[in-house]
Amino acid sequence: MTLRPILLAVAVAAALTTVAGCSKPAGHDTTAPAATAEDASARAERLNQIYADYWEAFLELNPVMATFQGDPRYNAELPDFGSVEYRQRSEQFTRDWLAKVEAVGSDGLQGQDLLNYEIFVGDARETLDGLEYPDWMMPINQMGSLATYAAQFGSGTSLQPFKTVKDYEDWLKRADRFPVLFDTDIANMRQGIETGVVQPRALMVKVIPQLDALIKDKPEDTLFWGPVKNFPEDFSDADKQRLTEAYRALIADRLMPAYRKLRAFINDEYLPATRDSVGLDKLPDGQSWYAFNARQSTSSDLSPAQIHQIGLDEVARIHDEIRKVMVEVGFEGSLQDFFKFMQNDPRFSFDSEEALLAHYRALEEKIDAKIPEQFSLTPKAPFEIRPVEPFRAQSAAGGEYMSPSEDGSRPGIFYVNTYDLPTRKTWDAEDLYLHEAIPGHHFQLALQQELENVPAFRRFGGETAFTEGWGLYAESLGKDLGVYTDPYSYFGYLQNELWRAIRLVTDTGLHSKGWTREQVIDYMRENSAESLTQSTAEAERYIAWPGQALAYKIGELKIKELRARAEKALGDNFDVRGFHAEVLKDGAVPLDVLEAKVDRWIASQQS
Repeated sequence: MTLRPILLAVAVAAALTTVAGCSKPAGHDTTAPAATAEDASARAERLNQIYADYWEAFLELNPVMATFQGDPRYNAELPDFGSVEYRQRSEQFTRDWLAKVEAVGSDGLQGQDLLNYEIFVGDARETLDGLEYPDWMMPINQMGSLATYAAQFGSGTSLQPFKTVKDYEDWLKRADRFPVLFDTDIANMRQGIETGVVQPRALMVKVIPQLDALIKDKPEDTLFWGPVKNFPEDFSDADKQRLTEAYRALIADRLMPAYRKLRAFINDEYLPATRDSVGLDKLPDGQSWYAFNARQSTSSDLSPAQIHQIGLDEVARIHDEIRKVMVEVGFEGSLQDFFKFMQNDPRFSFDSEEALLAHYRALEEKIDAKIPEQFSLTPKAPFEIRPVEPFRAQSAAGGEYMSPSEDGSRPGIFYVNTYDLPTRKTWDAEDLYLHEAIPGHHFQLALQQELENVPAFRRFGGETAFTEGWGLYAESLGKDLGVYTDPYSYFGYLQNELWRAIRLVTDTGLHSKGWTREQVIDYMRENSAESLTQSTAEAERYIAWPGQALAYKIGELKIKELRARAEKALGDNFDVRGFHAEVLKDGAVPLDVLEAKVDRWIASQQS
């Protein structure tokens, strides 16, 4: 999974809905008179100026997004994202900019200019459609909240910079706003209680220990003390003393009381009001809400029922491939026996956290050596491997990727989860690295940010089906990149492809077919080699983020379909490096836009 852009932070996600939907292109009026090339050029120039003005206004509206991309202008600001005023302001913002773009129109636009228009208009329209559903009433779950993201930002190891005295002062101002935002969350959750829009109890019981891990009696024991412990050497003694006292007062007098208040509300008032059900379809208008999420996530018109059947078919196909591996290694027993063997045999475990991290760093060197054979287009941004922070490791995925900052001050980061070490398997490492790191999310997202002559909303926006579909497709390149050299590692690839197919079955099962949390966990364990720990965390992730997990397999199937089409049409003239460059060179796009441009590429290679 990526930590960018949709799921990085509750604050970022709330405002990103103005640009980062996953929608079909809006199209344009084909009945209008044909525009001359001169008219189209002038129209494109006007639109590009609108896009540039829009992005500047968007960063002012959402200062957290500015911080995310490495723009320091608004690092001291933090709007009250959940407030009625801000939500109304965001809606009007989207309507106003959509109207400006549509007033210019798309007649005569071609190439990137038409792509810009279609993506902007389609995403804005979908954002407005999504306002029908009150996700702001459920701002907290075990996967993320303002409380947990505040700790990441303020730890000194994440997005918020702590390099200058001004950086430290900026955080003092921004962090002082969190108690206000926490109070808004509480008020919104109370409104959710009144209207029956509440989180499942199974999720919220996991939030309490997360908050407990962040609440400390002494400021020095909190994650927020990290910047104080790591003052830059060039700070004067006077600045260090002044900032130390200011941070101690901020943490003791503002942040910890706010965290305790939030914890007490969730434990004493909200938990008793949570629901036993887990599906989004059990909420008011929940079936429509989930169908919208599915369309947004997959950038397709597939219904939950169609997606469920695709998942069942893919599970059956991949099971057959795993049976071939069982024959190859001489394993005797059932598929379920083989899954248990892969989970329990000690040869597949890491001896220590250090050994796990060293294994991934060795993979980086091995795969990098083969990249030139598959890719002509690679990012300039640096890349690092880090362990997931302990306070969130229990609920985090096995691996996560965070994009680099635009200015190069922060590298792309592959976070490896070392929690519950016995469940982190050697056979799981190669495909996870290919997906989250190279050539998966790091290539796609870093290249997208490095695009030239395209609007910022495309460089920093996202289409989940494309982004996660590319990550899963990247896993299929393992043998070409020098890994999956033994049948057990290849099983790891099949297991994770199977896992994404299972997501289609279980996510739709949870939110459209009445499946329970326990039913999903049992299905995962019966049909894959995932541990109870991983199965539980994944099931609860799907409950928290309805529809998000559908994007992976649907996107991967489309990219594989397009590659097969290109190979058939071009035969010996098929160039995999050229295909990968074509897929990646325009950043994340809706799947039908991807299909259209690959078809044009195929035609250009035939001429």
